[in-house]
Amino acid sequence: GIPERGEELVLRLRGRGEEIGRTAQEAEQRPSVACIEWIEPLMAAGNWIPEMVKLAGGKNLFGAAGEHSPWISWEDLPAHDPDVLLLMPCGFDIARTGTEMHWLTERPEWGELKAVQSGRVYLTDGNHYFNRSGPRLVESLEIMAEIFHPGLFRFGHEGSGWQRYENAGAG
Repeated sequence: GIPERGEELVLRLRGRGEEIGRTAQEAEQRPSVACIEWIEPLMAAGNWIPEMVKLAGGKNLFGAAGEHSPWISWEDLPAHDPDVLLLMPCGFDIARTGTEMHWLTERPEWGELKAVQSGRVYLTDGNHYFNRSGPRLVESLEIMAEIFHPGLFRFGHEGSGWQRYENAGAG
């Protein structure tokens, strides 16, 4: 019975997203990003995630806006060699994603990835931020923006929405 409150919320959320997009345009570089929605077998993120990567100032490598999440092969990952590897398994929080990292780290290709070598592998709380469409997607966009461009963005999601994978450079 109070539609104006919903309309105000939508306007505020859109405004936050648009501001992130404007600020991200100031970034000197747009990192290439692989968003992984499932670890074994590998599945990249589709649906709304590719559009969010672009808005947050990254170049999405797999998946297309509005299309289902695609399966990818292990050959695809090193062939595209992302600057940033963003892990957001469906239904997993950060801790659970961390326990499943062996599926990735035990692969011989793992240590050769640019994102691994530069320490730009990130675990996210896919369950709360990335796997469902809804108002929290603006917070998801903030998470991406602060990961892609830490010099431009600080929203305070580190530790709760994302964390750097500690063994990323170890191979």
